Parts: sequence; structure tokens; C-alpha cells
Amino acid sequence: MRLKLQRSGLFITLISICLFLGSFSYIRPTPAYNSLEILNGILESTSKIKTLRYDLQRNERLKGTMTYTESRVKLQLSPRKLYISLTTGQEVLWVQGANNGNALVNPGSFPYMNLNLDPMGSLMRKGQHHTINELGMEYLADILRDGMKHSGEKLAKQFVVLGEEKYTGHTCYKISIAFPDFAWLPYTIKKGENILSVAGRLHISEYMILENNPKATWYTDVKEGQIIQVPNAYAKLILLMVDKESMLPISEKIFDDKGLFESYEYLNLQVNSAMAPEEFTKGFKGYHF
Repeated sequence: MRLKLQRSGLFITLISICLFLGSFSYIRPTPAYNSLEILNGILESTSKIKTLRYDLQRNERLKGTMTYTESRVKLQLSPRKLYISLTTGQEVLWVQGANNGNALVNPGSFPYMNLNLDPMGSLMRKGQHHTINELGMEYLADILRDGMKHSGEKLAKQFVVLGEEKYTGHTCYKISIAFPDFAWLPYTIKKGENILSVAGRLHISEYMILENNPKATWYTDVKEGQIIQVPNAYAKLILLMVDKESMLPISEKIFDDKGLFESYEYLNLQVNSAMAPEEFTKGFKGYHF
């Protein structure tokens, strides 16, 4: 009797194992992603942008503290025109070739009058990583191109598609771009250089350089022969959520050796929608200049 029960139990166990193994035939294999193909798709889509409308949620680390802002952005690339409205009341209007290159700024508070400010000046640069010149997606595209160029044979290991994920209602590619060898290296300032020109040529963050070189009080406060510390890449890690339909990033998270450095979320993104010339004038309906 015991032998029959043992045989019966063994039979049931074998059936269970077969059913368990057989169930794997119904599991869909993880789709293979071509990182280079997707990256080239991002760059191609970025190159076709003529206008953008979006709501921007920005987080930037300033002196160790994350600072959050929300704004509404209208951007035309050629000729370059932009309008920014912050939820705190400030407005910025800049048109290429107009107003002596200055931005028209409504501070939304005292002194309650419009200001004409240099986009590269301290008043407009205060409390943020970037200038209005980096607004849009061209800046990220330049960083990606440079990263791809320097990755060489390591590209497949450093640029990885982690899969697909729903994000703010969009089906997205989740992409990890890692630079594990991220480090700070000494750099000797050459004649005619400053932090801005060095950062632009090396495709690294000018704010990151300034913050990590306390002897420099501003982006132009360096001299020929001075040795500063610069990162060897824009970031240690970049995480992107790329909308499969538009092939444009709608979320960017950038990490350095200290953690999260900056993040940008693009909501209600409209690409290449018509923009009337009046939308880039101070008298346009809804503006408060």
C-alpha cells in the first residue's frame, strides 16, 4: 500500500514539473533593443524640431539643496524666439536679433517693472544651472552625441535600453546612459578661455565646474595658466524616458558623483505646432509685461 502511494505521489510530482516547465512556453521573451538605433532615432527627431510648447518641471541641485520650479515654455528654433512663464509670476521674452540681445523680464515682484537683462548676466543666471540658450532639447542631443563619440566600442554597455514603461500616459523607452569612469581631472586654463568656453568645448556642465572650483567666483573668473578641476563627462549616469511615438525625451534625470544633479520633466509636449509671430511680443494676450 505504501509503495502504491509513493508511486502515485511520484506520478503527481512529475506531472506538476511538466506543467511548470511547459508554462514557460507561454512567456514572451524580452524584446531585444538596439541602443544605437534608438539613440539615432532621438537625434533625428531632435533635429526635426521647429517649435516646442511644454510645461517644464525642473529640479536642480544648488549648493547641496534641490531647487524645484515649474514653468510654461514656448520655443521657436529658427529664428530663435522664446517665452517663459513661471508659476511664481516671472515672465521672460527673448527674440533673436531684438532688444540688443537682451531678454525682456517681468520679475513678478518688486520693483514691479520690466527689466532688460543679459541672458548670460548674473541676474538671469542666479539660482539655475543653465541659461535660456540651453532651453529645448538641442543641448541634450549635443551631450548624447559627445557621449556616443567617446564611448566607442563600449557604447552597447554604456547606453542600455532597460525596457518599456508607461510614463505620464506615454509608452516610453527607459534608457540608462552610464559613465562609470566619471572623475574629476586637473585642467589648465589656456589663453582666452574661461569656464564657459571650456564647458562648451568639452560638453560638460559649466555650473558643475563653477561649484566644484571655489576659488572661481564666476564663470569668467579664471586666468591663463590657472589649474581647475573639470569632470571627464557630463554625468556619471543619465536616465531618460523617451516617448516611443515622438522619439523625444520627456524625462531626464542626471546624476554626478554626489547623486542627483538635475532633472527635467516635459509635460503636455507639443512638437512643431503653429506659432503666430504675436506670441513672441510683449503685448500678446495673457502676458503681463
